[in-house]
Amino acid sequence: MTAFISRSLRTLPKRTQTIVLTCFYGLFAALAAVLFHVVIQGSFRLTFERFAALGKTEFLVGSFFTIITSTLIVGVLLTQFCPGASGSGIPQLKLAFWKDFGFVPWRVVWVKFIAGVFSVGGGCSLGREGPSVQLASGVASNLAGLLGEPKQNRRHAAAAGAAAGLAAAFNTPLAAITFVLEEIVQDLNSRILGSILLASVLGAFVVHGLIGEQPAFQIASVQATPWKVYTLIPIVAAASSLLGILFQKTTLSLRNRRKRFQIIPLWLRPTIGGLITWILGVSVYLWTSQDGQAGSLGVFGVGYEDLSRALTNTIDWRVAGVLLVTKLIATFACYGFGGCGGIFSPTLFLGGMCGIFITGLFGQFLDLDTSAYVLLAVVGMSACLGAVVRAPVTGILIVFEMTHEFNLVPALMLGALISSAISRRLSEENFYEAILLQDGHNLDHVIPPRDLRSWQQLPVSAIATFKVAQASALDEPSVNELLSTHPYNRFPVIKNGQLTGILTRAEAVEALKEKRAPELKPATTCLPSETIRELQFRLIESPTGFVAVLDRSKGNMIGLVTLHDLLRAEVSITKEGADQP
Repeated sequence: MTAFISRSLRTLPKRTQTIVLTCFYGLFAALAAVLFHVVIQGSFRLTFERFAALGKTEFLVGSFFTIITSTLIVGVLLTQFCPGASGSGIPQLKLAFWKDFGFVPWRVVWVKFIAGVFSVGGGCSLGREGPSVQLASGVASNLAGLLGEPKQNRRHAAAAGAAAGLAAAFNTPLAAITFVLEEIVQDLNSRILGSILLASVLGAFVVHGLIGEQPAFQIASVQATPWKVYTLIPIVAAASSLLGILFQKTTLSLRNRRKRFQIIPLWLRPTIGGLITWILGVSVYLWTSQDGQAGSLGVFGVGYEDLSRALTNTIDWRVAGVLLVTKLIATFACYGFGGCGGIFSPTLFLGGMCGIFITGLFGQFLDLDTSAYVLLAVVGMSACLGAVVRAPVTGILIVFEMTHEFNLVPALMLGALISSAISRRLSEENFYEAILLQDGHNLDHVIPPRDLRSWQQLPVSAIATFKVAQASALDEPSVNELLSTHPYNRFPVIKNGQLTGILTRAEAVEALKEKRAPELKPATTCLPSETIRELQFRLIESPTGFVAVLDRSKGNMIGLVTLHDLLRAEVSITKEGADQP
């Protein structure tokens, strides 16, 4: 079937073919995101909401076993099947978009779906939007492969799938467009804007048809805003921005320390975050339970029900303060200990509760009506999200589209301005870029510059491979194992920590047949700080098309660069250049 569709597409004009492919990508990506949303929502209703309706004892026991079991399953999935599916998924998608031309392995998609359902639907304090974007983009990327697109030509599919996935996850097509352009593509004038726009619209149509046109939050009507409320907007925006920076720094710190927790197995670490969430969540639930009514579940899952209560002014500002503190701790514990879920929903929740809490404090001295509470809550949502993600246009649009209140826009713009200034002052990178840096991926080395000459001045480390299959012994069993384990044509030979030469596959096979020791070819070397331009000459001189990267101080080999690495990087910059206006 896919082969027939692929052959049919090739008969179409190039522009028509692009439009049809974008429709395929957007449709299937949106369906995946909607399915993900429905399964998470259904899982949470069948567990936490059902237990809460039965009574306190049932809730305590049921919620405990649910969150512990689900996080154990998540830990096994992420450690045994696909570590790249952990976290929100957006940093990994951004890296795949630039480094791997938009290719997202199928394993990432199905592990992300299952782990995300168990993590978010199982009560962990994380969001569904990050996983929705990654798995929707992965669906589109793999669909492109089924339709005949090679691995090095999947960026169009990945970007379209991401836009459709976010539009379907939040019912926010405009914010989906700006987020993909601001955060993933990093170019608001990209020539794939049309494809992103079309895919986002398709995502909105799918979610409207399957779930409904209603906004994500129902809010109280916002009337004309008096001057005294506008004087509070900078205070709420600043506090929410600082809260977002605090969340980012504590989460990154915990995530960094987690790597040194050798005594705790990797598969068990998400359960620690789940246990902390359960302790905080049941504490809030018991504290807010009264007169036979179930307590607040805002600490668990995405927390949208409590956030909606805040936006309709049916939650006390003191409760909002408690939810603010407990949700903050639960979220950085779940993410920092290696859970699977996003940070959009938690930061929106934190910002909203921060706005309600500050408004309640000032409400003890000022006469503030319902509109003031709602207005300052949404300003907090936009400011907190903007400080973490650092995409101000997306921060404004996503809250506006989720509430459908045009009267909020001027206040959102003022809050976004303050949030942007504070976040850039206190943090060098946004949350996603900081995650990539922590994992050893410098985006300046991944995203190609706009011209070839600037790219050639980058260091060799920008395109080098640092996970190297190498030979340490040249006896017959060792060479046989090396050839059977790795498909490569050249292997560096390391003895006593030093590079002694290069073993080619052809020479190794010939030496095994003749029962002799293989002969090594001389190694061409360079330093990681040398430029790519200098590397090009080294590759020309190399008899194996292979350059070893040596550590300057110790002289040992730390990586390698092949002709394939160089060509792939050059193709990346030329293709990106073709995408520019």
